[in-house]
Amino acid sequence: MALSRKTFLRVLGGGIVVAAGAAVAVPRLDAMPAMAVEGWRGPGPDETDPRRRALAWALLAPNPHNLQSWAVDLSQPDTIVLFVDSRRLLPQTDPFSRQILIGHGCFLEILTMAAAADGHRAEVTLFPEGTWTLDKPVARVTFVKQPGLAIDPLFAEVPRRRTAKASFEARALDPAHKAALLAGHAVPALPLAIADDAVEVDRLRALAIAGSEMEMNTRRTHKESIDVVRIGSAEIATHRDGISLKGPMIWALRQVGAMTPAKAMTPGTLAWNGGRDYVMAGYASARAFGWIASADNARSTQVATGRAFVRLQLAATALGVALQPHSQTLPEYPEMAELRRAMHRQTGTPEGATLQMFFRLGYAGDPGPSPRRALRSFMTA
Repeated sequence: MALSRKTFLRVLGGGIVVAAGAAVAVPRLDAMPAMAVEGWRGPGPDETDPRRRALAWALLAPNPHNLQSWAVDLSQPDTIVLFVDSRRLLPQTDPFSRQILIGHGCFLEILTMAAAADGHRAEVTLFPEGTWTLDKPVARVTFVKQPGLAIDPLFAEVPRRRTAKASFEARALDPAHKAALLAGHAVPALPLAIADDAVEVDRLRALAIAGSEMEMNTRRTHKESIDVVRIGSAEIATHRDGISLKGPMIWALRQVGAMTPAKAMTPGTLAWNGGRDYVMAGYASARAFGWIASADNARSTQVATGRAFVRLQLAATALGVALQPHSQTLPEYPEMAELRRAMHRQTGTPEGATLQMFFRLGYAGDPGPSPRRALRSFMTA
């Protein structure tokens, strides 16, 4: 994420503007570290284990706050046992780990695609040890060699998939693209809706903004995000996860102490205002919103939602459509309850059903890949 030059210069004082001008003149300053995104090349040519080859692709799946909360056990032959990494949760904004399990569904879908492309059928058994808890696996995946399996055409989009966080271009969602996304979503139990009528979009935008405001102004929920912000290339290279802030202007702000976690937690500071402005600019540029709902909120449904969502995002990638999830009005913490009910009403989600995903759709340039940790860091055995 990077602040716009206009917003940056509007707020800063004269002395820092000089530093900012110097920084902007060096466009590669504080760039994304190559080691943090090397995973987007896929498995190395010398990797012989089909499970590890598939995992190298699965680790590129979208996931909440880029926590990458997957843990895998490879101790059984031809098997991957998938767990939730209990050190990488969002207890304030995702108290029941619903979003975390959606991220595991995204992981499993790409894993299955990658295995098939490598000549293996991935047989997925959800919750093999019964009702899921943090100490029990989410899935057991058995690899069965089966040459000649059809390669899912969406698999080619995995290394190109991006989550577009900046402002979208000022153009409406192409009706043909909308129709293609709706037609390609073949999960009746998880209906997809896309709204591009200006009046409806404005109403959805207002609720989404209110949700972001609520999250930022509730100290414990805002802190949960700030705790995983990685400021500058050195922090990004060290952690290779979380929310990345980088670039010449971020560098300049760090030099003068204006961009720190403490400042980002303090309303009225440049760091606070800049973060808010960045999020609101994204909402303001949205010309369409989409959502996925479910009749129930079972753990298996959460995983299925992730599998459906990542396919939608890969289909959007193939069409050149940008997509960014906005979860702020969906979480189950008390302060968000009223806004969550309002969002359910606005999206037509029935009483007792669950709004699993909400996102904006449009067009944007390639923001580049997000950091990924090395495969070995996900291994439990």
